[in-house]
Amino acid sequence: MGRVAAPCSGPGRFVSFLTAVPCLPCKQQQRQRRRRRNLSTAVDRGRGRRMSELGKSAASTPASGTPAPGSDTYKGWLFKWTNYIKGYQRRWFVLSNGLLSYYRTQAEMAHTCRGTINLATAHIDTEDACNIVLSSGGRTYHLKASTEVERQRWVTALELAKAKAIRMMNDQSDDSADEEPTSQSDNSEIHGTLKTLASKLDDLSTCNDLIAKHGAALQRSLSELESLRVPLEGGEKIKAVNERATLFRITSNAMINACRDFLDLAESHSRRWQRVLQHEREQRTHLEETIEQLAKQHNSLERAWREAPSHTVNTPDTPNTDTGVSVKPRKEEASDEDEDTEYFDAMEDSPAFITVTATDLSQHRHSQSNLSGASGGHPYDWNQEDNCSISSNDFSGKELQPHRRRRRTQIPEKPNYSLNLWSIMKNCIGKELSKIPMPVNFNEPLSMLQRLTEDLEYHELLDKAARCENSLEQMCLVAAFSVSSYSTTVHRTAKPFNPLLGETYELDRLEEFGYRSICEQVSHHPPAAAHHVMSQRGWTLWQEITIASKFRGKYLSIMPLGAIHLQFHASGNHYVWRKVTSTVHNIIVGKLWIDQSGDIDIVNHSTKETCQLKFSPYSYFSREVPRKVTGVVMDSDSQAHYILSGTWDDKMESAKIVQSSRGSSSSEGKQKTVYQTLSPKLLWKKYPLPDNAENMYYFSSLALTLNEEEEGVCLTDSRLRPDQRLMEAGRWDEANSEKQRLEERQRATRRKREADASEAIDEGREFEGYNPLWFHQRTDERTGETIYVYKGGYWEAKERQDWRMCLEIF
Repeated sequence: MGRVAAPCSGPGRFVSFLTAVPCLPCKQQQRQRRRRRNLSTAVDRGRGRRMSELGKSAASTPASGTPAPGSDTYKGWLFKWTNYIKGYQRRWFVLSNGLLSYYRTQAEMAHTCRGTINLATAHIDTEDACNIVLSSGGRTYHLKASTEVERQRWVTALELAKAKAIRMMNDQSDDSADEEPTSQSDNSEIHGTLKTLASKLDDLSTCNDLIAKHGAALQRSLSELESLRVPLEGGEKIKAVNERATLFRITSNAMINACRDFLDLAESHSRRWQRVLQHEREQRTHLEETIEQLAKQHNSLERAWREAPSHTVNTPDTPNTDTGVSVKPRKEEASDEDEDTEYFDAMEDSPAFITVTATDLSQHRHSQSNLSGASGGHPYDWNQEDNCSISSNDFSGKELQPHRRRRRTQIPEKPNYSLNLWSIMKNCIGKELSKIPMPVNFNEPLSMLQRLTEDLEYHELLDKAARCENSLEQMCLVAAFSVSSYSTTVHRTAKPFNPLLGETYELDRLEEFGYRSICEQVSHHPPAAAHHVMSQRGWTLWQEITIASKFRGKYLSIMPLGAIHLQFHASGNHYVWRKVTSTVHNIIVGKLWIDQSGDIDIVNHSTKETCQLKFSPYSYFSREVPRKVTGVVMDSDSQAHYILSGTWDDKMESAKIVQSSRGSSSSEGKQKTVYQTLSPKLLWKKYPLPDNAENMYYFSSLALTLNEEEEGVCLTDSRLRPDQRLMEAGRWDEANSEKQRLEERQRATRRKREADASEAIDEGREFEGYNPLWFHQRTDERTGETIYVYKGGYWEAKERQDWRMCLEIF
């Protein structure tokens, strides 16, 4: 029936056979032992809970101290392949929001990103135990981890980030007009969640206080009952109740502690969310106020500039150029840039060398600007000393070419439509320009493929370089050609049309100038175009260019990504270089103006000769000529042979070095090299713009002919694009409607392709994505990069007029 009674060691020696409760004299001792045991149990539970939390925290953190793969951000050191000279270099990589960026050091994260690759379109491959290969849009990153375990962590993080980026890209709407209502609804939802959470926390806190209050009252009542003298049976019942009360107290204390921890955690998170939300509100308000204030300042500065009586006077710091249209920005505009931008750093604009003309030492002062022929000195012909047979005076004689077809010299004038730019731009800050739906009011009636073809404006430089037997002199002409491609951009502030996927553009000048050019849009996200030019005069040029652009509120940065390849047939010399960054200033108000900044490194992979060109950014504090370009041509032993100088909007000259020496230290503490040179020779001179160019989008003579209608072109040619054709005719309202139709059609095609891919994956079938028609991906044997190259067939199809394989994109 009952439990066996345990003998009692106390003086009363009374035992209850039903409950096995000790006798009354021993009750106080056992109560004390029970309290100590319960307290020890509670302490052990608390210590165990804390150790469990610490164990979970330690298990969730990798040994490197970076977030675990699969979290929103993953960081760490990897080795990146740079070139054959430096090999693998240690770089700090950051994986965030589907983008993998890298920096030289962790400190560079605050100001300078060395490169970024979009994982949504990237291909991830593993070569061996520690290597990772990422390729996207013509760029390839060869990475190496320190251990195989670290490599596996990065691969897992990259795969997860890629999948997440693809989902985000699929869910992202192309119309940015819906973003503002979404943002407001998100804010309302956050406010509602915080309000509900605060209410629940108040209820929980109230219950916590009540449990503590009633528990303490119950304990006091029981203690009072125990102190009373009651009969034996009543004492036993009180003892049972006391035991249950003790268990209730322990359980209540544990719940109260848990509730207190939850309450503290929830309150801290609530405060954090409120701070983040308030910070975002303040940042948005501050940004809007800053840009509004900037717009007012620009308006007042522009009015003051117009009213100033001396603004037409030429000073030594603002020399008059051939264009005569652009106005030099004032100091206030330059000093208003962000402190972390690199475009107005006057200290870095100082040249690393000084040139002295050997034939006229009195020009030493003037030649320090590296523009020794800019004052109108007599240009020397290359054929006085070398085997290049075309003189500089022949560059303006295009009309003397045989078989010249008569082409148009004008297009309809640009209409004067007013548009509120700020109403569109204020929601686009920090976004990729190619993903912003823009009206044609901001465009020019040419596509990006046609702008790419404009690089051939001065193809005569390559014709002449193909006849040069001296590779260093050939390098000078190639460098001049690379600079000449920017000469048409000085007033071209309008945005070209983004090509549709599969859109092409041909430029057939075989009878007139001996070359043929074909471009194709090979990727849409990210936008990438492939270009191939074949000349009967001894050279071939090809490139794949991806345009990355960001709107920063006060200026627009355009970063062309990808390499340009040029090969001469006779010598086999293979040149490779990349473009510099273009910046459009005064986006909101004021006169738009363009600047080019950065370095171009041209490498002859056949002879290992190099040319380093520096495009100096504009600075109000600099006394140098605006738009200045300087460069040095060196052989494979890094011995300098030629100095290049000029401006990217006017002309380039070269001077042969006869002697070099170390000069005195400059004000920056750097020791400059003094080059003694012969008199400069004119390499390239810009063609004058056509008459009335200011009303025709500042198009050059070549640009005026690019959209001219031609028979027999491919069905996907940019000349047949209806919105572009309507804009050129001045029918901008119809062009906007047509542009919206084409973009929506392209989105529908992309969604269908993605649905087919998803269906194929579900069924276990292989799905072949979009493949360009005229280009295919190959690995360049000299640079090791994977790029799109021309696979042939276009000109043969044109000759047969067989375009059956072309997609209908218009």
